[in-house]
Amino acid sequence: MSNIVLQGKNITRDYHVRGGLFTKARTVHAVKGVSFSVEKGKTLAIVGESGCGKSTLARIITLIDPATSGELFIDGQQIDISKAGLTPELRRKVQIIFQNPYGSLNPRQKIGDVLGEPLLINTDKSAGERRDLAMKMLLKVGLEAKHFNRYPHMFSGGQRQRIAIARALMLNPSLLVLDEPVSALDLSVQAQVLNLLADLQDEFNLTYVFISHDLSVVRYIADEVMVMYFGEAVEYGSRDEVFSNPQHSYTKTLFAATPRADVASIKARLARKAA
Repeated sequence: MSNIVLQGKNITRDYHVRGGLFTKARTVHAVKGVSFSVEKGKTLAIVGESGCGKSTLARIITLIDPATSGELFIDGQQIDISKAGLTPELRRKVQIIFQNPYGSLNPRQKIGDVLGEPLLINTDKSAGERRDLAMKMLLKVGLEAKHFNRYPHMFSGGQRQRIAIARALMLNPSLLVLDEPVSALDLSVQAQVLNLLADLQDEFNLTYVFISHDLSVVRYIADEVMVMYFGEAVEYGSRDEVFSNPQHSYTKTLFAATPRADVASIKARLARKAA
């Protein structure tokens, strides 16, 4: 049995932009024939500057947006990526966590209801079972039972992102797509959330596609790295290979121009404080 959870082959996404009074109609090639694969329990980080196509690719993987062409396989099953929309079966396997922890939660729902909602649509669990599972997951991501009946506005950004992670895990997915999940957080909170993601990956054998422009974060969490530039994958390899010996000129420029925060050191300091 294959150990590949996610595989993409020559994925392309074109946008047709209508012309205006002084401009001509044109085609924007957002993703240009990108191929990749991710093994079970591993993390593929997709790196690049804003506008490089990495978030577009994330939206194709999760079927939020369709692809123009290419092939996508999840757990060996070929997925129709010519149209958007996850089936209930695929929604159990694939979840996405967005950048903004403030905008990704319904402000009118209590946290317990936020966590239990996926179980309403995708399972036949009773109300009591949904509540028990939601409470267990809330505790699993480092929050407390007293938080169950509170509203999103009562939490910090880091806590809200923990809630978003908990919600994504309610259906026991095999694949999480994380689109800049820590970029809106303070650096010390970033380290806490990254530690949580690493712990959850180990516990549940999760597979991650991690979208980021922050190289220090990528260096900490990734097993493999794909660098995108104007819609193309210009470099692809293991984390150590890409960081120690980048081949493409864009990768070299990106690494040279990006300040690097030492997330590993922050993690160590947090561990010492907790001890």
